[in-house]
Amino acid sequence: MFKNELKALLFDAAADSAEARVVRMLSERGAASANDLARATGLARSTISTVLSELRKNRVIVETAQTEASRGVGRPAANFALNPEAGTCVGFHLSLSEMRMMIADVSHSVIFEQNIPLERDYAPAAATDAAKRAIQEAYKSEVLPLSALLGVGVSIAGPVAPDGRVQRASILPTWAGVNIREVFACALERPVFANNESNCAAIAEMTWGAAVGAEDFVFFTIDVGVGGAIVSRGRVLTGVAGAAGEFGHMTLDPNGDLCRCGNRGCLELTAGLNPALAAASRLFGRDIDIEGLVRLAEQGDVGCARLIADTAEIAGRGLGMIGAILNPGLFIVGGGAALAGAILMEPLIASYERHTLVKRGDVPQSQQVRIIGAKYPRSAALMGATALVLRERPLPNHAAFRRPAFLRA
Repeated sequence: MFKNELKALLFDAAADSAEARVVRMLSERGAASANDLARATGLARSTISTVLSELRKNRVIVETAQTEASRGVGRPAANFALNPEAGTCVGFHLSLSEMRMMIADVSHSVIFEQNIPLERDYAPAAATDAAKRAIQEAYKSEVLPLSALLGVGVSIAGPVAPDGRVQRASILPTWAGVNIREVFACALERPVFANNESNCAAIAEMTWGAAVGAEDFVFFTIDVGVGGAIVSRGRVLTGVAGAAGEFGHMTLDPNGDLCRCGNRGCLELTAGLNPALAAASRLFGRDIDIEGLVRLAEQGDVGCARLIADTAEIAGRGLGMIGAILNPGLFIVGGGAALAGAILMEPLIASYERHTLVKRGDVPQSQQVRIIGAKYPRSAALMGATALVLRERPLPNHAAFRRPAFLRA
């Protein structure tokens, strides 16, 4: 019974009761105290107490063993989280020749991960068939009730419109124009959420990583390409067509090299790691991937360290452009380049400081921009796809709770 109540509180877009606000806040943030919930929801402390008591009685939430170290000395405050038994969510990340899958419960505990190999340039039907099989097999192997599956999130490289339609897909061209929500919902008959990989990575960092507790920040991805996300008041800004945060396609040189997007001189042509990887591969006479480049730099290879620093210099210039427009208090740098740690971050921060309008010395510490590395530079897109179920609401016309035949048991 409590599982159905949780679904209603999470996914009924019209529900604005105190119970729904508390459940949604716990879904987004994980464990929280009564004081935290009062501040986040704006509800009175007495209302929060009443709501928590009712939700505990109905087994929608449980009291956790966590304490609030930040509260100082004295009796620790109780923390509350959604009951792990109340529901699970699945995330898929669509890569070039595979799908990655994750299962987490509503308390934010990760239960299962798997890579699912597929043929290169696989069609949407192949992905949805593989997803259906993978869910059945994983829930059976982990002894999880399929009836507890609340929804599925999907991440993909390229802009995704708010309705779930892939706008452009240079990495997976067969998905261009495909509505991810529709094709997965038809196969799985569960609420389906979709976003691009950088937006999902930002959501993962908000849910589990370097941006926990941050309401406003910019996520900047440096990988073989460049991407990003803009987060305002705890929500990722998608833009009218899903193209917000596509920093890699800012034009630096209109007469420069041709980019995969069709324009010339885009930031990702020089701030992404592709040029560095090509140079390192020529130098060593073999293919060098991102992990190999970082490993060589960490082992003291000055050439590889220089290639990363050169990339950081150009990326820092891009951050300066973003800072001139948004002036965020926090940048989080993700993608494979973030694996390099200080080898990347030190020249990146120095470059940003050279190219930003307001210098650190111009303002007090509270107004200085912080630039930090992501906690999950490699797995954030998949984690964020899973977290979409915890943070987003279905479209108003979504057939969210029809029970599909393959889930009946």
